[in-house]
Amino acid sequence: MPTVREIEQRLFALAPRDGAIEWDNVGQLLGDPEQEISRVLVALDITEAVADEAIAQGCKLIVSHHPVMNCKWLPVQSVRSDTPQGHLLLKLLRNGVSAICMHTNLDVAKGGVNDCLAEALELIDPGPLGDPEGLCRMGTLPAPMPLAEFAAFVCRALGANGVRYAGANRPVQRVAVGGGACGEYEAAAMAAGCDTFVTSDLSYHQFLDAEGKGINLIDAGHFPTEDPVCARLITHLTEQFPELSVTKSASHREVIQYYVKGV
Repeated sequence: MPTVREIEQRLFALAPRDGAIEWDNVGQLLGDPEQEISRVLVALDITEAVADEAIAQGCKLIVSHHPVMNCKWLPVQSVRSDTPQGHLLLKLLRNGVSAICMHTNLDVAKGGVNDCLAEALELIDPGPLGDPEGLCRMGTLPAPMPLAEFAAFVCRALGANGVRYAGANRPVQRVAVGGGACGEYEAAAMAAGCDTFVTSDLSYHQFLDAEGKGINLIDAGHFPTEDPVCARLITHLTEQFPELSVTKSASHREVIQYYVKGV
């Protein structure tokens, strides 16, 4: 059976470490590099529920997109059982569960997060948007589509609980995508001639200004825009290690719910 170190090396072949943005923390973040692995659980995030799922299934390795620690929004200053992060890390370590996290390096990689998102939205000939980090992609629809219709399609295609959208109400055909919080690349999408930008975590003011800027904005949620990459990770791992049992987390899903007035 392969070791955690060997699995990490094959994942870096898919998404090289040097593709990660400077502040990021990627690779094996927890566990014994020489531990032999027979079962792997893949999830977008390592949550308490995901940890419990891995333990129950006998998975000694979790491969996730978001880092479990030491990222800019979740620095580790202590590991205590009476804090949410400490409790999670101790649970994983006490049960011998390792963690490998592929984050912004998987965002930029060929076949990574944003290519998977472009594929899920059926964009033709997706390619780099031209943003400085190389995160986002852009492509075209087979035929123009009204904004409201496209927003509904995005919701269905990504299995989202709902989407937020606003903008110039232009027909949608040239589309930029950015999995996760990529709102800062709105200007790059406009400069590339895109009429529509699909991403997540957009602000009120971005929606407010979209019409005047002449661009359609669709916020499809952080989880739905990034979760398609999990299938790609599973395919890569099973191709590289046919002897491994690799499954997607059944417990981790979109947590944001929507209430629509009048429904």
